[in-house]
Amino acid sequence: MRVGKLYTMVCLCLVTALPAAAGIWISAPGSASVSTSGTATSTSPVHFVATASSPACSKGVSRIAIYTTSNSPAYSVSGSTLNTSVSLNAGTYKVAVQETDNCGWSSKAMIALNVTSSASGNPPPAPAMSFADLQKQKGWSGYALLPPSWGICSSCTSAGPLLKWSWIQNISSPSMDGASTKSGYGGGSYQWGDVLWNNHLIGSFSSQGLADTNHTLNPTLHNFTYDVYFWVKDASVSQALEFDINQFTGGKSYIWGHECRIAGGHQWDIYDDVNHKWVPTGVPCNPISGAWNHLTLVVQRTSTNQLLFKTISLNGKTATINHTEPPTSTSWNGVTINYQLDGNRYGTPYVVYLDKLTFTMQ
Repeated sequence: MRVGKLYTMVCLCLVTALPAAAGIWISAPGSASVSTSGTATSTSPVHFVATASSPACSKGVSRIAIYTTSNSPAYSVSGSTLNTSVSLNAGTYKVAVQETDNCGWSSKAMIALNVTSSASGNPPPAPAMSFADLQKQKGWSGYALLPPSWGICSSCTSAGPLLKWSWIQNISSPSMDGASTKSGYGGGSYQWGDVLWNNHLIGSFSSQGLADTNHTLNPTLHNFTYDVYFWVKDASVSQALEFDINQFTGGKSYIWGHECRIAGGHQWDIYDDVNHKWVPTGVPCNPISGAWNHLTLVVQRTSTNQLLFKTISLNGKTATINHTEPPTSTSWNGVTINYQLDGNRYGTPYVVYLDKLTFTMQ
């Protein structure tokens, strides 16, 4: 990663009325719909099953979220179905299960829930949040990073001429499920240029509706998993592919940068943000050309607030890294993910397809 600063933008949103056609139905625990309330009793973890529809929106349902308080969701998933278990302390809850569609409408079903105890008798762990198929969702912003500083070029556009790039969603082929995203490094007048895409998941400008204004969610998160499939016709023309997990909380910046050096040497590097340099891991990185590659990155913010790079898995082979780095300082609060294409010395254009991009945090 040739690191540039992360810039943010303000979004003002208008909440509008809900068309009667939309709806959400809870089948576990108990049952409830958008027009009725239900009650249920359960031990922890609580099993939730729900489905949603939005016939008035041709683009369908975007996400379903479980709210056990009025602030941030206890769990959120992309799509129109939800099937998960959420760990809750014993007590009485007014649970809202809310669907949001891709046209801006939302609806929710309420259920009174009495949690009697933890099934194991131990305090339940914090629930995990998972965002599926992020490659086809909104919120991605692209930037050119140019030498020698590789900072964000504020005057560059995707049309060039300094550097060209593209981001085209819902590609049917190659695709694993008919909805991959085509990311393109299109060349330009600069050699060694990079293209960075960034998505804000928590905090200001959140693409998931998780502004977390009171900072009640972000500080509780310590474990992160970045899981993605990628396809490239000829991997050898890429200088490097980069996948980053970023958390900003408590005045500290945690950047888990992961770079697969391809033309640069077929090895995984991880990022030292304090000294602004890449650290070789010794782990080979040899993505397969003309085929789907499966990548999983697992990291952690430790109890002592250090960055822990835990494992890197590529195409079924898992390497244990267990390397720690200290954080740097920041005034921003949120969680973001990055994806980046690095150009080689010739600025050779190339395309990478992304599919089944899932990000999980707990």
